[in-house]
Amino acid sequence: MLLLSLAAAPAFAQDTTETNTGLPDNDAAASSGFEVSGNVAIVTDYRFRGVSLSGGDFAVQGGVDLAHESGFYIGTWASSISGGPSFGELEVDVYAGYGHEFDNGLTMDVGLLYYIYPTEDIGANVNYWEPYASVGFALGPVSTSVGVAYAWEQDSLGGDDNLYVYTDFEAGLPNTPVTLAAHLGYTDGVLAPPFLSGLSADDSGFDYSIGASTTVLGGLSLGVSYVGVDGPSVDGFTDDTIVGTLAYSF
Repeated sequence: MLLLSLAAAPAFAQDTTETNTGLPDNDAAASSGFEVSGNVAIVTDYRFRGVSLSGGDFAVQGGVDLAHESGFYIGTWASSISGGPSFGELEVDVYAGYGHEFDNGLTMDVGLLYYIYPTEDIGANVNYWEPYASVGFALGPVSTSVGVAYAWEQDSLGGDDNLYVYTDFEAGLPNTPVTLAAHLGYTDGVLAPPFLSGLSADDSGFDYSIGASTTVLGGLSLGVSYVGVDGPSVDGFTDDTIVGTLAYSF
């Protein structure tokens, strides 16, 4: 079974606090136009684009971002995985990009991700690049985003490419701390869920999710979502599942 990365595009936290990352602290960052943020999480299953990268088991995740008031940012995000001999037990994403909010409320974000898999298999060629872009806008009370990510032909993808397009919806329940979210994505290429299952030659397919999250205290939040994909159902890999998340942003 081919286990190529479906690494999640990191969620860039907006809150700022002191960290021990070696990046500027808040006072220094504020005076220079920089902002440092971070996030840590425990998930019951690392699902991205519908496919489990943790073998259906718990995963520990976290990241740190450094953003400038001009809109440029850099960051890194990591997760434990169950990747076998070639991919190892860790995924590390390094990214850089530019985001901007226009006067009419429209937002845009463009950047480049590099997926890294530290592994003892020295001969494994598994790291790869993926540019991404998205726009965000409001549909009444619903925050909406539409995005695309494209990994060009690379040796680590078996000489093939992969296109991913998606839309996300998010809305808060009035007079509650609860936020509802929905996601629909479509993959065309070597990372399509049916193809990754090893049981189909179909290199295209949809993934989807619906869920809710709530702030518990400060930056601490709880979430739950139902996740599914097109194609063959492989237990702990491409089967529909419910994912719970405990996260802290700082």
